[in-house]
Amino acid sequence: MTDDLVEAMDRLIPQLSSSNPPPDRPALEEIVESEATTLFVACHGDRIVGALTLVAFRIPTGVRTRIEDVVVDESVRGQRVGERLSAAALEKARRLGARNTDLTSRPSRQAANRLYARMGFEQRESNVYRYTL
Repeated sequence: MTDDLVEAMDRLIPQLSSSNPPPDRPALEEIVESEATTLFVACHGDRIVGALTLVAFRIPTGVRTRIEDVVVDESVRGQRVGERLSAAALEKARRLGARNTDLTSRPSRQAANRLYARMGFEQRESNVYRYTL
């Protein structure tokens, strides 16, 4: 947990979502300290330019993993930062014993969707439901 991480999230999360604010320091500490999440960051020099969260949990049918909140700073997009973050997360998922890893991406994020397809992710035919609390 560093001031650089807090600053990076303040800069990166608005590039990912306009509806959710960046996490504050206590929320970031919870993410970093949780056994269920691994926060990957990508650096260019001494500046954090990308982040990805791998969520892992055990259910009766095995270990499940999900990639969440992938964001790459617009100043370095197209330089394989997202690919490297995703590859690191997939390797960690393998080490945890997961048989597959899920992620979702909005259709409007065309470059991200092309990246995931190129990396071997397959689009699933599924209904995704959300219940707003």
